[in-house]
Amino acid sequence: MTTVNNNKALDGMYWDNGNKVPDKNNGALTQSDFFALLTQQLAYQDPTKPVENDQMIAQMTNFTMADGITKLNENFSSLAQSMTSNQALQASSLVGRSVLTQSEELVFTGESLSRGQITLDNIADNMKVIITKPNGELVNSFTVDQPQMGKNEFVWDGSGQAGEKMPPGVYNIKVEVSASGKTESVPVQVYTPVSSVSMGNNGTGIVLNLLGIGAVKLADVLEVSYS
Repeated sequence: MTTVNNNKALDGMYWDNGNKVPDKNNGALTQSDFFALLTQQLAYQDPTKPVENDQMIAQMTNFTMADGITKLNENFSSLAQSMTSNQALQASSLVGRSVLTQSEELVFTGESLSRGQITLDNIADNMKVIITKPNGELVNSFTVDQPQMGKNEFVWDGSGQAGEKMPPGVYNIKVEVSASGKTESVPVQVYTPVSSVSMGNNGTGIVLNLLGIGAVKLADVLEVSYS
């Protein structure tokens, strides 16, 4: 048995999914949608029981709040972009200066001394700085006199064990601390020149490109030096 629909009132109540227009707002209601709903509500309300004034005011208030939140989000997005641009501009002033970061690599430019520091939580009997080539070959080693709690600075002039001048490049650095007959390695912070500044991707923020070492986050910088 075949049923034929001759009721014109049902026309347009079925949709072809293949011809559906893609939803560009991911189902989110816009201000136009709110006002369209309000218009339809007024058009189909019972004339004998109209919507109360306080209900109309409440609905209009909701529409206004929704529109305000949308504009507020847009303003926050614009503010975030502006702050990022300002940070990048300020960070660009670090190019050519040296910044202190934790690293196992030490850069020797051949023109200036290589500097760094070790922070100790406890008093140590002895502190030894060991500098090697990337292949592990020993370049030089020296001790830091009278290591104390807190910051202990060191300087390497780029010389080898025999006093020869080492070529500019990136060397590995390790610090061993001895206390009460026990020796252990501790983290090292070194000064490295900043070669350029980049805008980080995926929300990483401002990135400093350090000479010979690579990229580090601006937030990881412990100290800034003029040289």
